[in-house]
Amino acid sequence: MSAVESAPVPATDNPLSEPSSLPLQLPPFAAITLEHCREAMLAGMAGQRAEVAEILRSPGPPTFENTVVALERSGRLLRRAAAVFHNLASSVASDRLREIERELAPLESAHADALRLDPALFARIDAVHAQRHEAGLDAEALRLVERYHLDFVLSGARLDDAGRSRLTGLNRELSELSTTFGQNLQLATEAAAVVVGDVAELDGLSGEEVAAAARAAADRGVEGFVLPLLLPTGQPVLTKLRSRELRRRVFEASIGRASSGAHDNGPVAVRIARVRAERARLLGFATHADLVLADQTAGSTAAVDAMLGSMVGPSLANARAEAAELAEVAARDGVAELAPWDWAFYSERVRAERYAVDTAALRPWFELDRVLVDGVFHAAELLYGYRFTPRPDLAGYHPDVRVWEVTGSDGDTVGLYLGDFFAREGKRGGAWMSSFVTQSRLLGTHPVVVNNLNVSRAGDGQPTLLTLDEVNTLFHEFGHTLHGLSSAVTYPRFAGTAVPRDFVEFPSQVNEMWALWPEVLGHYARHVDTGEPLPAVVVAAIDAARLWGEGFATLEYLAATLLDQAWHRITPETEIGDPQDFERDALAAAGVAYDLVPPRYRTTYFQHVFAGGYAAGYYSYIWSEVLDADTVEWFTENGGLRRENGEVFRERLLSVGGSVDPLEAFRAVRGRDADPQPLLRRRGLVPAA
Repeated sequence: MSAVESAPVPATDNPLSEPSSLPLQLPPFAAITLEHCREAMLAGMAGQRAEVAEILRSPGPPTFENTVVALERSGRLLRRAAAVFHNLASSVASDRLREIERELAPLESAHADALRLDPALFARIDAVHAQRHEAGLDAEALRLVERYHLDFVLSGARLDDAGRSRLTGLNRELSELSTTFGQNLQLATEAAAVVVGDVAELDGLSGEEVAAAARAAADRGVEGFVLPLLLPTGQPVLTKLRSRELRRRVFEASIGRASSGAHDNGPVAVRIARVRAERARLLGFATHADLVLADQTAGSTAAVDAMLGSMVGPSLANARAEAAELAEVAARDGVAELAPWDWAFYSERVRAERYAVDTAALRPWFELDRVLVDGVFHAAELLYGYRFTPRPDLAGYHPDVRVWEVTGSDGDTVGLYLGDFFAREGKRGGAWMSSFVTQSRLLGTHPVVVNNLNVSRAGDGQPTLLTLDEVNTLFHEFGHTLHGLSSAVTYPRFAGTAVPRDFVEFPSQVNEMWALWPEVLGHYARHVDTGEPLPAVVVAAIDAARLWGEGFATLEYLAATLLDQAWHRITPETEIGDPQDFERDALAAAGVAYDLVPPRYRTTYFQHVFAGGYAAGYYSYIWSEVLDADTVEWFTENGGLRRENGEVFRERLLSVGGSVDPLEAFRAVRGRDADPQPLLRRRGLVPAA
C-alpha cells in the first residue's frame, strides 16, 4: 500500500484540513507547519482518489455534471495544501522542506497518472466528449469538455496497460529528476556567491550596495563581503564593478553554477532530456518538442523554427556591431581583447557617453514602495479601476511578505495581493507570480496571488532602490498578477494564467509598457531624497537609448531558446556525451555560438526548462512578444492609458483566462491577427517605420 493510499484524513487541528476562515481563504501561515503540509497533501491525494471513485460509481450514463464538473470540484484539499507547500518550496526552502519535497514529488506524479491514465475515467470523459454538441452546453462548458479530453489524450489515456505502466515510471522519474535539478541549482547558486575580502575591490558599487554585500556576508557567517548570484547568466554588478578581475570571478561563478561537484546538474539535465524523449515516443510524437507544441498556440515546431530562424542573422549582426563599439571603448582602459565579463560594464559606459544615461545613477528615482504604489498600482487603477489597500493585519509566510486587499471601482472585493520582493537564502532565483487561491464561480473563490522578486534589501532604515531593469520586472510580474486578479470564469481549470505556455507571458509583457509611460513614470519616479521628478531630458535619453544593447539581449535570449529546443528535439537514440559538448555543438548548429554573448541560461542552471514548466517552451517569451508589441501599438493608437482601453483588454482577454481560444481573445482586442512588424522594429531587427 502506498503512502498516498494509506494517508489518513488530516487531523482536525491541521490548519489546511478546511478552507481558511481568513479573508478570501488566505492561508493561516502562522499556524501552518511543514508537517501540516505533508499530512494534508498525502490526505488530499487519497481524498481525490476517493472522490474519483465516487464519480466512477455514479448511476446512469456519464454527463457533463456527473463527470466533468465533478472532477472540477474534486481535489480541493490537495489543491489548497499544494498551493501552500509549493510556494514555500520556492520562497523559504529549508533542509526539512527539501526532504519532504523529494518524498512528495514522485507521489504527486503517481497521483496525476492515476487519474489521467484511469481507463474507466477516460471512458466517461470520452463519452461526454462524443455528445458534447448535443448536450446544450454553453461555450465555457463546451471548451471545458474539449480541454479535459485533450489533457487526458496527451497524458496517455489511450495507451494500453503496458504503455500506461511505462509512462507512469517515466513520469515518476521525471518528477524526481526535476526536483533534484531545482534543489541542486538552489544550493549551487548559494555556494557560488562570490566572497570579496577587500572593500576596494567593490569600487563602482554604491554605498548601499556595499552595505548589502557586507550584510550578505554577515548572514552567511563569513568575513568581508558577499556578492550573491541571481538566476540568469548576466549579473547586475557586472555593469558597475571597475575591477576587471572581480568581474571575471563573478562571471565565471555565474556560468559555472551546478556544473561540477556535489550539485552537478549536467548528468541530471541529460537524463531529463532523454526521459522526456522516451515519453514523447511512447505518446506517439517524434520529440518532446513536438509533444509540447501539440497544445500551444504556435502549433508546430516548424512555426517556432521559422520565427526563431528569421531573427538569428540580424541579432548576431547587431551583437557583433555592438561588440566592435565596446572594444573601442575598452581599449581606452588598456583592455587588449574584450571578454564576456567586460560586456555589461562597457555597454553601460557607451550608454552613458552616447545617450547620457547612467542606469546606476537612476536608482534614487526608483524607490521600491513608490514604484509599487505610485507606479504599478496607480497604472492598474487608471486602467482597470483596481484599488489596493494595505492589510497589515494579515500575515504572509515570511516577515518580508506584505498583503493588500484589492477592490474594483464599484468597491466590490476582487482579491488579495501578496508581495515578496527581497532576495534571501532559501528563495529560488528569478521573479514570478503564483496563486494560493484561484478565482472560480463554481467554487465561489476569489484570487489570492503573490509576486516574488529577488531585490537586494537595503540597510536598516535605508530605502530600497531599484534598477531600471528591476522596475520593468516588477511591472512584468504584476502583469501576471492582473491576469490572475481579473479572472472571471466559472471553472477553475480556466482561471487566470491557465492558458497555453506560449500565451501566458503576453499580458505580463504588455504591462511593462506602463513603466515608462509619461503619466505613470511622472507619478512614481521621484528622487528619494528631494522628491524631484526624473528630469525630462533623462526620460528622453532613456527612450533614445532603447535600441542600444538589443543585439546582445536578443542574441542571449535566442541562444537560450535554441538550446532549449536542441535538448528537447533529441530522440531516445541520440548519443549524448558531455552535456557541455552537447551545448556547444547545439549553439554552433543554431548559428548563435558567440563567446562574447553566452546564453541567458546555460544547461546546468536553466531552471525554466529542467525544473519548471517551460521545457521546449522557452520560445514563448518572444512568441508572446509578437502579440505584446502589436498590442502596445493598439493601446497607443487608441489613446494609451485610458480606462476604456483597460476595460476592453480586461473584459475580452484578461478575464476569460483559458475559457476561450487565446488567439480569439487577442483578435477580440486587436480586431485582427497579430502583425510581427512591431516586434521586429522594437528589437531593431528591421528599420524603424
